[in-house]
Amino acid sequence: VLLFVKGPLWRALFGREADKLEQANDDERTFYVIEREPLVNTFVSVPRENSSLNCAAFAAGLLEAALGAGGFPARVSAHWHKGTTLMIKFEEAVIARDKSLEGR
Repeated sequence: VLLFVKGPLWRALFGREADKLEQANDDERTFYVIEREPLVNTFVSVPRENSSLNCAAFAAGLLEAALGAGGFPARVSAHWHKGTTLMIKFEEAVIARDKSLEGR
């Protein structure tokens, strides 16, 4: 599902593939979609007092909804790192299901 997110889904939503997809080294449930310059941040001017605001949180919400609707429930949050990083943390049941299907 993550390859679908990085490629076709991202292309349909934002006109191009996501820059990078990574897995966390210390947690098998956590993955990152990295966008150096997210489209949703392109035309937004953030006031100085709200400099920590990342409008790509909108994309995090879209991604969380798409994963949940596809049967891969996860929490998705937006962070400033290497541009914008969307952190995907899958529910334990998704990882358990994936492991049970590996032997097939």
